[in-house]
Amino acid sequence: MPDPIEVRKVPIESVTDASGLAKLIDEGVIEAGRVLAVIGKTEGNGGVNDYTRILADRAFREVLKEKGHPAPENVPLVWSGGTDGVLSPHATIFATIDPAKAVPSDEPRISVGVALSDVINPEDIGRPAMVEKVAAGVREAMKVAGIDDPADIHYVQTKTPLLTLATIEDAKRRGHDVITEDTGPSMDISNSTTALGIAVAMGEIEMPTADQIHRDLSLYSSVASCSSGVELDRAQIVVVGNVRGIGGRYRIGHDVMRDALDADGIWAAIRSSGIDLPDRPHPSDLGGRLVNVFMKCEADPSGRVRGRRNIMLDDSDVHWHRQIKACVGGVAASVTGDPAVFVSVAAVHQGPSGGGPVAAIADLG
Repeated sequence: MPDPIEVRKVPIESVTDASGLAKLIDEGVIEAGRVLAVIGKTEGNGGVNDYTRILADRAFREVLKEKGHPAPENVPLVWSGGTDGVLSPHATIFATIDPAKAVPSDEPRISVGVALSDVINPEDIGRPAMVEKVAAGVREAMKVAGIDDPADIHYVQTKTPLLTLATIEDAKRRGHDVITEDTGPSMDISNSTTALGIAVAMGEIEMPTADQIHRDLSLYSSVASCSSGVELDRAQIVVVGNVRGIGGRYRIGHDVMRDALDADGIWAAIRSSGIDLPDRPHPSDLGGRLVNVFMKCEADPSGRVRGRRNIMLDDSDVHWHRQIKACVGGVAASVTGDPAVFVSVAAVHQGPSGGGPVAAIADLG
């Protein structure tokens, strides 16, 4: 049986601020050596050249090293850049705790498994080879979490490489081509390919063909949340599900947003995490029990939401990534009453087209 899990959300008050993590360790809430993963939002532009992710990565790893983690370089730190609108920079920290100190429970409680995939080459991105490598990594993370049944998985967060000019040239030197030589769209393609790997591992779909990747929008995972960046060459995988008997205070649930305004989808995920709510809930009904929500979003390719036209995909001044992130972030913050929510863009194959998956973690202690 894996060790029980502690989950805490901390603010990030500046680009290189990791004081929230340091405080948790100093106060004995978690032990540095037991930190499994960190998932957070940084304040950059969310693009290929968003170096706030690298700065946050370095700051958090330095704290882990200073506080005694034996291998901080191996801890998955999954940073999603861009806190548009009211979104607030923050990090959610997952750590194991001593079973003797955990609240005993026979009810489902959070278990976390982390894994790294095999190296994802530039020529793999957007192609079946990447799907297969991600799927294998997800299955390994499930084993670490002690979860056999994919139905017990509610959230799979990944960080994968995208294409840069340097990696494109590397592929060419080795005699390979790449799916695109436009580095910007490679972020979306990396995310969507990864999502299909998660869907394959979860048994939600069969192995897709090459021409279905990033094209067949009927294929998706309801638990995938995929980000990409320049700071790694393989998939960092964090699988979060529930295990009976593991103990602890936390439980995770999930659902999907059907479109960018689907607050009911967020409330459904919160209910799935074990928080009882009235028929028409209000943020005050959460009673401090919600740790965080994690969601992906995507501008609807039809250019409409609930029948009304929008110009996100036609706007040459502000990229649609930033617009939809701000929109869904506002909807999510209005539900939770807290702007420090994890909202990430580029959600092809992650939840229904124009919507996205939502995971919610509750503190039931």
